[in-house]
Amino acid sequence: MSRRMQEPAFLIMSALTREPMHGYGIMQAVGELSGGDVTLKVGTLYGALDRLSERGWVEVDHEEVVDSRLRRYYRLTEPGVEVLAAEARVLERRAARTLDLLSRRQGAAGGVA
Repeated sequence: MSRRMQEPAFLIMSALTREPMHGYGIMQAVGELSGGDVTLKVGTLYGALDRLSERGWVEVDHEEVVDSRLRRYYRLTEPGVEVLAAEARVLERRAARTLDLLSRRQGAAGGVA
């Protein structure tokens, strides 16, 4: 992938791996996935969903009316699954390298944590 995926996009796509979700559900899932570190604002969520849809990584699964309001559910597409998996592998490799460097640094410092 030539451009790095932004953290909100990564978390939104991760939230959609299990099942289609509506906006509020995605926001809650992102909060849970990030351990409470990331709280998406509505504008950030829908801007990211628009960009992800344009790339073909996320699409509308279905819509329903709840309390006279339209609720749109989004799902991860197969190309989205592939892109998300590739991004997760890149992050995993980078984290492993960083942990290795930190381990070496601590070892050189006499095991000081």
